[in-house]
Amino acid sequence: MSRQLSECVFVAGHKGMVGSAIVRHLQALGYTNIVTRDRAQLNLLDQHSVATFFAENKIEQVYMAAAKVGGIHANNTYPAEFIYENLMMQANIVHAAHQHDVQKMLFLGSSCIYPIKVRQPMAEEALLTGVLEPTNEPYAIAKIAGIKLCESYNRQYGRDYRSAMPTNLYGPNDNFHPENSHVIPALLRRFHDAVVQDVAEVIIWGSGSPMREFLHVDDMAGASVHIMELDQEQYGAHTQPMLSHINVGTGEDCTIHELAQTIAKVTGFKGRLSFDATKPDGAPRKLMDVSRLELLGWRATISLEDGLRDAYAWFSENALHARSR
Repeated sequence: MSRQLSECVFVAGHKGMVGSAIVRHLQALGYTNIVTRDRAQLNLLDQHSVATFFAENKIEQVYMAAAKVGGIHANNTYPAEFIYENLMMQANIVHAAHQHDVQKMLFLGSSCIYPIKVRQPMAEEALLTGVLEPTNEPYAIAKIAGIKLCESYNRQYGRDYRSAMPTNLYGPNDNFHPENSHVIPALLRRFHDAVVQDVAEVIIWGSGSPMREFLHVDDMAGASVHIMELDQEQYGAHTQPMLSHINVGTGEDCTIHELAQTIAKVTGFKGRLSFDATKPDGAPRKLMDVSRLELLGWRATISLEDGLRDAYAWFSENALHARSR
């Protein structure tokens, strides 16, 4: 493991769920030179602005946690935004980092990069072996492009740009919009509102039968820094130049119905659960094969119920300010 606590580390997307967790984790480890910029200070969609930022700051490591993210509804409604904004942010940061001699980067992707019909659990080798889930294909294409950007700059220029592909994430600083967010924050918000408003029934999108894996964002932050700090020899022994991404997850999944029951327990909802099967389910099952990461010395530690309690506690304390686009 290689840890240089004085190196200048740029965390892109530090106000988001993943970026803020990475900043917290780096600070806890003793990193002393963490650089952040919000959207008003640095427009990651603007190539010139990003290049100027790297020219003015002696960045030595980059965590690429900035992304346009959302659930099924948001991906279906704003597909152009999802592919354009993610492609542009990734390309701008990777190219500017290379031009200004930044050697180390961690790009954060998503489990949606894998085909809809793929052997479970999903191993890294499944990438580009089949058709993607239609509901978030533009986002997935952008994330695949991000992996290939990193690999291409590694192959052509000798950079050390790594990629981590997390399963479904949740936790503090998530987007808690009841429709435009991912399943856990959306359900936490809706169950919370149902309790406050004394509603007798909560209706959940889909049949409730799909199986999903969920990872608390603090675990994701720990895995991200672990991957970044791996010695090149150790990292290279478990990856290939054109198959270099690493899955990050718990290795365990549950049905959406089981998830809803746990969220009802955490929020104190006593009413009925109903499922709207006219709404799309997405893939029937998505479970990560995390054996590569375990071989590299990392494993998740936060249970789903404990993580949900933490996420709900954060939402309860920050409900008026929680992001809700």
